[in-house]
Amino acid sequence: MATIRPDPHSPIPGERPVEVPRADYLLWAKRRSHPANDLARSDVVACALDDLPGARAALELTGRNDQGWPPLVEQVAARYGVEGASVATATGTSGANFLVCAALLQPGDGVAIEQPGYDPLLAVPRLLGAEITRFERRFEDGFRLDLDRVAAALTDRTRLIILTSPHNPTGILSTAAEMRALAELAERRGCYVLSDEIYLDGVPGARQPAGVTLSPRIITTSSLTKIYGLAGLRCGWALAEPVLAEEIRRVRDLVDGSGSVLAERAAAVAFQHLPALAERARAILEPNFATFSRFIAAQPRLEWVPPPGGTVAFPRLTGVASADAFADRLLREFETAVVPGRFFEAPPHMRIAIGIPAAALDRGLAALAAALGTG
Repeated sequence: MATIRPDPHSPIPGERPVEVPRADYLLWAKRRSHPANDLARSDVVACALDDLPGARAALELTGRNDQGWPPLVEQVAARYGVEGASVATATGTSGANFLVCAALLQPGDGVAIEQPGYDPLLAVPRLLGAEITRFERRFEDGFRLDLDRVAAALTDRTRLIILTSPHNPTGILSTAAEMRALAELAERRGCYVLSDEIYLDGVPGARQPAGVTLSPRIITTSSLTKIYGLAGLRCGWALAEPVLAEEIRRVRDLVDGSGSVLAERAAAVAFQHLPALAERARAILEPNFATFSRFIAAQPRLEWVPPPGGTVAFPRLTGVASADAFADRLLREFETAVVPGRFFEAPPHMRIAIGIPAAALDRGLAALAAALGTG
């Protein structure tokens, strides 16, 4: 009879425990409390099924989606102006990022990653045995992408450069010219760029080009989760030149084979309504962004680099090495949650939700002002 360990976290005597890199932010996000004022989100208010006309009639449990549900693949390709062979479907952007890294990296390969950064983007290459180097995005420089710092982080073993655009957590957008220059650097050094663009559609104004459309050296990942309020579908994708996209699809064979045909059918319906969903997002984000801009202008203890828009703000609490104690007091005494900046390697900062209902944002900011002593 097998021996059952009473504590599943305690290894069997003599057994070497497996050390899996942790994504501390995701662990915190899954276990945190959700108080009356929740400013710790990063997505737009969730849609209901009734926000997608025709979705109920389209939902079926059957269908061939071995390479992704064909209507979904076609619509993703059409939206970005790429061929269908360049689309690899995935479980959300996180799933797409994992598949890209697994397709490109072997133990000992080098990966250069931005700092501050989103910690799952660090944990995945570490899990795959890659050697990590960092390039800094500085508050004093407006968190912009500095190509000299990127170049300095590259080694002879660098296989992949990873960044987010807009930058998570600051929302700062890399320009098309900067992305082209980054792709040229990658070409010279014989590596690729993974550009996580999950927040790109939240930038107001003229639609920004996806990185994949600027150079075959750039792989774009994204999903419907953040801007369109469809996190429940877990519909994501990686876009790459066709040979590499095929390698990404073959990696998915080893992970989960394919996605949920039910979710992919619903996502295909969502693509038919993207203009309306985008307008819904703008109606939430733009007035909320203006509200937050007015709020922070009245807060002498907070400073920030204003992004062009998006679903989050990332202010810095002045005069402290870490905002942890403030975030703890904000939750305990004012029933208000923010994301402590330590999860993004920027301890004096906090990440604040913009994509929530306006009334909820007003309540949360009033509580934040009271905690800062200005309310």
